[in-house]
Order: sequence, then structure tokens, then C-alpha cells
Amino acid sequence: MQPKVQKVVIAGGGTAGWMAGAALAKMLGKNLQITLVESEEIGTVGVGEATIPTLHIFHRLLGIKEAEFMAATNATFKLGIAFEHWHDLDKHYIHSFGFLGKDCWACGFQHFWRRGVQLGVASQIGDYCVEHLAAREGRFAVLPNQDLNHAYHMDAGLYAKFLRQLAEQHGLKRIEGKIDQVLQHDDGRIKALQLQNGQLIEGDLFLDCTGFRGLLIEQTLHTGYDDWSHWLPCDSAVAVQTKTVSAPVAYTRSIAHDSGWQWRIPLQSRVGNGMVFCSKYWSDEFAKQKLLENLQGEPLMTPKVLKFRTGTRRKHWNKNVVAIGLSSGFLEPLESTSIHLIQRNIIRLLQMFPSYGIQPADIAEFNRQAQQEMENIRDFIILHYKQTERSDSPFWRYCQSMPVPESLQHRLDLFEQTGRVYKIGLELFGEASWLQVMIGQGLMPQQYHPIVDAMSQEELRDFLDKIKANVRKTVSGYPDVNDFIRHYCQTAVQ
Repeated sequence: MQPKVQKVVIAGGGTAGWMAGAALAKMLGKNLQITLVESEEIGTVGVGEATIPTLHIFHRLLGIKEAEFMAATNATFKLGIAFEHWHDLDKHYIHSFGFLGKDCWACGFQHFWRRGVQLGVASQIGDYCVEHLAAREGRFAVLPNQDLNHAYHMDAGLYAKFLRQLAEQHGLKRIEGKIDQVLQHDDGRIKALQLQNGQLIEGDLFLDCTGFRGLLIEQTLHTGYDDWSHWLPCDSAVAVQTKTVSAPVAYTRSIAHDSGWQWRIPLQSRVGNGMVFCSKYWSDEFAKQKLLENLQGEPLMTPKVLKFRTGTRRKHWNKNVVAIGLSSGFLEPLESTSIHLIQRNIIRLLQMFPSYGIQPADIAEFNRQAQQEMENIRDFIILHYKQTERSDSPFWRYCQSMPVPESLQHRLDLFEQTGRVYKIGLELFGEASWLQVMIGQGLMPQQYHPIVDAMSQEELRDFLDKIKANVRKTVSGYPDVNDFIRHYCQTAVQ
């Protein structure tokens, strides 16, 4: 018989630690003793400020009210990501949330749109998506039964504080201190964390939220790491915050440079900026200078350099340790998936929580699902680098020519040859996402489904025009996004 899990210890705070702490305390706190150990002397990465719509699932689970969360975290709304200079220099597109046009039983909307492009009766594919047009025009509203698919730009440090308050309300105990030693049972399981002051924190289940160093999952259990840097060669980032100089837009900006890319994430009262780059081609100092030259607004801090290695831990759950956040692996923030992956491992753990003892079958299934999810997101991010017409630098020439995972190559071949896309099970990115990025990166299908030819040219034009007009009508009824945020958050504070 495996011992019951009654004591959960979370090693590390930050976004990962406090998301895990809040969820466990809220959902299972009555039956568990939950302790979080963190040190104010140890900084957090704290630059993950952009999210995707799946965060709504986590907030509903915890009963978090949107307006209150936004007021507390300096948040703005996000409807997608604008990719600038990715397909080629001076070519831009938006990957928006939401759905494209109307499908039929036999094929997706892209087949009707593709034929429309050939006939000259279709406009850009984003014109057939409410979120896409709203992002471009800076309009937004939260309305009953008519919500836009949206996410947030937020201050990650304030989000951790917001969740800490919730966690402690539900009984979580926070202990301040640095972990000096990790004690193990004879079979290798973690027994306790010993702090520098000598205090022992014993537990049955440990969550590793110690960031890239993976104090428990890697430094103690030596779990191993699958390196994906041959597909995702960027290995460094420099981040800085700036003053706001213009009204926030409702999308993240991703601006490609010759050896990496730059993000701009607008919050209510400041802007998050960063440069993700490959150290093979740029030094840290050059990247800092490049970022500072391309800022809009006065810097509020000294630029901070981060080093990383894209890839995944070979096991996200090993013995009695579950890795949450950066300790479980890292995929660069190109599609704002970091907080989503934190959330998924937390929810997966709640679904498989080992109340009556840790079972090998649970561990195996947890790891299978986590691995599959990481690989699906990995392929989607690689797509942005591989499918490009840029050849103006050694970095982009490498990305163009590099072999990619078979799973991604199959998707690219299938879409190019037939126009078909698909979603596997519960993977994160749906057909609309794959379509927008593949088309935005310059990949157009050679064919369309023959059922489209059942429509005459006039019927197809009318079909496309009606969808476009309905999208336009819907968006025109929304207020300015920043006017809405001010009213929304002010109401929450009152």
C-alpha cells in the first residue's frame, strides 16, 4: 500500500508556485496540509505577461472575477498576436483567437476562401473572424452570451500576489526561506526540504516550482531533459519595461529581427518588452542594444538577460515530485503558452490527485499527456521559423533549411497539397490557429475541396460577403477597447 498524500509541499513561488498553491488550496485544501516555501531573495523570471484564452478555465475553477483580476494585475485585453517581418521583411499578419468563417460537413472554411482568392472575390482571411477585425480596429466588449474569445496582458508579479491572497484565504501556509538541502527516502522519493535556518519541511507530494534550475525534479532526481534547440535555436532573452507612450492595442506584437524577435506587451500603465535571440549570432550586449534602439517609451529598469534551453523534462512527474512551470521544460514565449502549460499540469494533477497513494499508472498517464501536449505546442512554434521566405541572415537561412519533426512536416505537406488541417484530441491549437499561421507565413494550398464547386461564382461571392458583413457589423457595435477597460476595472475597484 502506498502512503496517503496528506502533506503537499510547493518549492518556489512566482507564477507557477502561486497558481499551483491557489488551485490546490481552493479545490483540495480542506483535506490537505499545503505549504509553499519561497525566498524573497530569489528573483523570479516574471516576464510572462501575455496569456491565451485557456486561462478562463483556470479562473472559473477558482471563482476569480475577471474585472477584479484585471484591476489587480494592471491587465489589458488580448485578441491575438501580430507577427511582423516573420513571413518576409515588411510582411505582417495577425494570429487571432476565435474561428474563421463557416465550415461545412465536408470541409473547412479555408476551402471556400481559397477558391474565392483564385476568383478574386475574397479578401484577407482575417476579415472573416470577429476577433481578428476587433484586434485591428481596437474594439472590445464583454457582453452576455456574446463574448469575444480573449486573453490578457498582465503583470506576472501582481498576478502572483493576487493568487497568494486567494491561496492563503483557503489555508495554504507560506514559509519564507532558502532551501539548503533536499532530503530523500531510501527509495529516492523526496522526504523533506531543509532550509538554511535548519527548519525541515516534510511532505508526501512535492511540486517543483523552482524555475529553470529544477531543484527537485532535476538536481535531486536527475530526471533528464530532451533538448529541442536544434529546432528552436533561440536560447536567450533580454527584457525591459517602458513607460506607455500610446493607447494599448488589443494584441501582442512579435517583431522578427535578423537573429531573433522582439515582443511588445501593453499593460494599462506600462509596456513589457523583450528580445528573444540566438547567442550563436548575437552577444548579450548586442541584443540589449538592439532592444533599446527599438523601444517605444522610456525604460523603467535595467534590461535583464535570461538564458534558457528549449525542450522538455523526460518526466514531468517523477516519484513524488511534479514539475510545474519552467522546471518541467521551456518553449519560448512566441505563442504565449508558458502560463497555459503551468495551468495544464496543475489541472492534470488535480484530475489525477493521488489521495490514496501515488500509483505508477497515474505517473505514466500524467507524463504521456504532458509529453504529447509539449510536442504539439513545439511543432506549432517551429512552424513560424521553418515556414518563412526570409533568407537575409544566417539565422533565417538555418531555420529555412533545418529538418523538422515528422509530425510537423506531415501537417505542412497535408495543407500545401490538399488544404486540409486537423486537430488531434485535446491539443491546444485548433484548425483556425494552424490556418492563420500557415497562410500568414506564406503557405497556400494547391487545391481546395471539390464540394466548393457546387457553388457558382456569384453564390460563392455572396457567401463570403455575408460572412464578412456580419463580422463588420458585430465589431462596429463594440466600444473602444481602452474606454471599456477603464470602465470595467473602475467598476471592479468601486
